[in-house]
Amino acid sequence: MAVPKKKTSKSKRDMRRSHDSLSAPALSLCPQCNEPKQPHRACPNCGVYKGKDVLGSED
Repeated sequence: MAVPKKKTSKSKRDMRRSHDSLSAPALSLCPQCNEPKQPHRACPNCGVYKGKDVLGSED
C-alpha cells in the first residue's frame, strides 16, 4: 500500500478542496406568477411549465 513520504501542507490540502464548496441553486422568475423557481422545472407555486399546467391547479 502506498504511504505518503511527507505530510500534505494545509495550503495543498485546501487548494485541492477549493472545488468542493456548494453553491446556491440558480433561480429564475416564473413567467405566469413571477415567483422564483428553479430553471427547467415546473413552478411549485402555480404548477406551470413551458406555458402548460402540468401539476394541476389546486384552486
